[in-house]
Amino acid sequence: MITAALVKELREKTGAGMMDCKKALTECDGNLDKAVDWLREKGIAKAEKKASRIAAEGLCDIVIKDNAAWIYELNSETDFVAKNQKFIDLLTKVGEYAVSCNAESAEDVLKASLNGETGEQLIVSATSIIGEKISLRRVQKVVKENDECFGVYKHNGGKIAVLSVIKGTDTDAAKDVCMHVAMYAPKFLDSSKIDQASLEHESEMIKSEIANDPKNASKPANIIEKMVEGRLNKFKKEVCLVDQAFVKNPDVTVAQFLASKSSKAVNYVRYEVGEGMEKRQDDFAAEVAAQAAAAQNK
Repeated sequence: MITAALVKELREKTGAGMMDCKKALTECDGNLDKAVDWLREKGIAKAEKKASRIAAEGLCDIVIKDNAAWIYELNSETDFVAKNQKFIDLLTKVGEYAVSCNAESAEDVLKASLNGETGEQLIVSATSIIGEKISLRRVQKVVKENDECFGVYKHNGGKIAVLSVIKGTDTDAAKDVCMHVAMYAPKFLDSSKIDQASLEHESEMIKSEIANDPKNASKPANIIEKMVEGRLNKFKKEVCLVDQAFVKNPDVTVAQFLASKSSKAVNYVRYEVGEGMEKRQDDFAAEVAAQAAAAQNK
């Protein structure tokens, strides 16, 4: 019997995908050591052993079908590989998988099958061919209404990708909003979307700043309260898309720009390659030193 624990153990040993581990164990009658060899023979373990490497480069992309759009990030270890045509073709293929399975997450894409090959198998195969760890980090689906339109903008080939939704059919205006988001990275659509925890944190920071300024020592509580309120309102405008000065015309806000187009912002998603991830640090000098030491010990 092929247990979940056995599949998990094989996956930890080889780094191979869950489905591949289950198949290997089935082919090898549950023998763990033989399953490891089976995966190596198939080239799967060899590719998946790269899982310990850092894949924080890559590209983001967007694919649209009817009233749904998917924005996703595909990672590689180096920027050099991200510019490779094989990687770019894989990026396009991942979008096809997302549409085919109406994906809600990266896991949906990895499980989906096209022409007898799962998304996970597709990426494992690409890892073997390209020679670097390739991973699908995230996928997000965005849906619009019939009276809305999508905007798309990719900066530097997809190092930053932005998907927007606005009222109406002006896709040029929607793209302009995307360009603004790419540049200024607003955290929220509008003040109603700011979570309470963020507001409370910023309020506490402002209070501390005011309290630590000797010029405010003699000010009455009601004045301090107004100062906190004023700075908090300024914070909201700085982090909310609709209140920011529009990138193409700083004399108007994004909301005012859209109003001039008989539109308004509905939603947006901004992806930047590797954001929040540990970046690979190549130490060339250390690498050369290690090679020299190895040669000397021969």
